[in-house]
Amino acid sequence: MQFKEIVGQEAIKQRLMNTVDENRVSHAQLFLGPEGSGSLALAVAYAQYLCCEDKQPDDSCGVCSSCRKYQKLMHPDLHFSYPFFAKHKDDNALTFIEQWREAFIAYPYLNLDIWRDYLDAENKQANINIAECHQIIKKLSLKPFESTYKILILWLPEYLDKEGNALLKIIEEPQPNTLFLLVAQNQDQILNTILSRTQLVKIPALEYDEIKEHLISKYNQTEDAAAEIAYLCNGNLTEALIMLQQDTKGYHKLFIDWLRLCFGNKGLEILSFVDQLAKMGRENQKNFLRYGISFIREICLLLAGADNLVHLPASELETAQKMTTVMNIAMAQAISAELEKAHYHVERNANPKILFLDVSLQIIKTVKFKTIPQGTQYMPN
Repeated sequence: MQFKEIVGQEAIKQRLMNTVDENRVSHAQLFLGPEGSGSLALAVAYAQYLCCEDKQPDDSCGVCSSCRKYQKLMHPDLHFSYPFFAKHKDDNALTFIEQWREAFIAYPYLNLDIWRDYLDAENKQANINIAECHQIIKKLSLKPFESTYKILILWLPEYLDKEGNALLKIIEEPQPNTLFLLVAQNQDQILNTILSRTQLVKIPALEYDEIKEHLISKYNQTEDAAAEIAYLCNGNLTEALIMLQQDTKGYHKLFIDWLRLCFGNKGLEILSFVDQLAKMGRENQKNFLRYGISFIREICLLLAGADNLVHLPASELETAQKMTTVMNIAMAQAISAELEKAHYHVERNANPKILFLDVSLQIIKTVKFKTIPQGTQYMPN
C-alpha cells in the first residue's frame, strides 16, 4: 500500500516519511487512531516506504521488487499479528494469514466486524493468545531476510491480555533493524507495560470534507449523497463505506416528515409511518437514527449561535434554520436523548414497531405539548 492510496492524513504521512529520511525511525511505535481513520493502512504504507528500494520524495515507488511484494502482503520481512478466534490452543496468526491478506486487500479500512466475517467466529471471543506471542518472539528473533528492516504490524493490541507481557523483552531489546508497529484504537485498554515502551503516533479522525471528496471522486457519489454519508459517519471512513452499500438516501426527508407528523400529532399517519420505519431493516434504522441525532445536534449549534460549526448541505441547513423557530435547546436535547436511547435499543434487537411508536409519542410530548422529561433540560450558566 502506498501513502497516495490513503485518504487525508497528509501531515501524518509527511511526518512518517521524515523519520525515514532523517534516520529517526523508532523501533516500537504505536499508531493510535479511531476506527476509520486509516491507522492500519498508514502502518502498512509506512512499512512499505521503509523497505522500498527506490524511495520517491513523497511515497514509495510502487514498482520495485519490495513494493510489489508489499502490495500483496507477501514480503518475507513483513509480519502481521491480529485478534483471531482460536479453535485450538496452538492456533496463531499464521493459521489465518490467507484470510487476513484477502480481508486487508479488499478493505484497507478494516474493522473487527469486517474481519470477523472472514473467519468462522462462532461464539468465540477474539484475542491474541499466548501461542501467538511465542510465535512473534520466534519470528522476530531472526535477522531480516532480504530487506533492511524486519517489521511486525500488530493490529489491535487491546486484545493482548496479560500474555502480552511475554513480548516485553523483545520489544525493549529487539534484534537490529527490527520494528514493532502497533495499531490501536483505545489507549486505555492496552497493557501499560507495552504502552510505556512505544513511541506514540496520534492519528486524528478524518475531516468531513476529506470523506465527502473521496466518496465523490472514487465512488461517483452525487454531491448531496456524499455530503449525507460524510455527515453521518462522523469521521469514520469504514462506516462511510459500509453506508455506501445500504440505502442511505432520503434520511433527511424521512426524518423531517417524522418530526412534522409528531408536531401535528397526526395519530393514524404516525402509525403508518412507524410501520414504514419498522420495515427498513436494522442497519438502515440505526443510520436513520444516527442521522436524526446529528441533525438535532446541528440545530442545537444554530440555537447556540455557533453557525460557523454547522456542517449541513444548503437545503438541509435551510430546514434546520426553520426548525430553530419552533424548537429551543431544551426540546432539542430531549429529542436527541430519545433518539440515542432508540439507537441503543435497535442495536439490541428491540421490537421496531413498539420502539418507534414509543419514540414518536415522546417527541409529540416534547414538540407539541412542550413537556420536557426531567434530566434533559438545558441549564444555562
